[in-house]
Amino acid sequence: QVHLVESGGGLVQAGGSLRLSCADSGGTFTYYTMGWFRQAPGKEREFVAAISRSGSTTSSADSVKGRFTISRDNAKNTAYLQMNSLKPEDTAVYYCAAVKFRWTTSHNEYNYWGQGTQVTVSS
Repeated sequence: QVHLVESGGGLVQAGGSLRLSCADSGGTFTYYTMGWFRQAPGKEREFVAAISRSGSTTSSADSVKGRFTISRDNAKNTAYLQMNSLKPEDTAVYYCAAVKFRWTTSHNEYNYWGQGTQVTVSS
């Protein structure tokens, strides 16, 4: 059973950087496409980035392209989201998620979710 735990959130000034980590302690990590999503107060959960099982394929939302990078280390059962040039509009709870044997960027198709980590970007 997949068990995802995010870390690395916090408060940062606009223009700063954070790296989020998502560790899986329960499943066979290489079976899962990993995704990052975020949800700001009063808004729907939105796709941020996804990475394929091998790490060879990635996708990211237009709003974060060129600023955020998703990666994974299968030997450490961990996915990462490097966030640079952060903006106040990036403020949200960030969630990592996993889906087995499928490539998708739709949050409805992800089966396993972490508890979320708060990212706050001050102006």
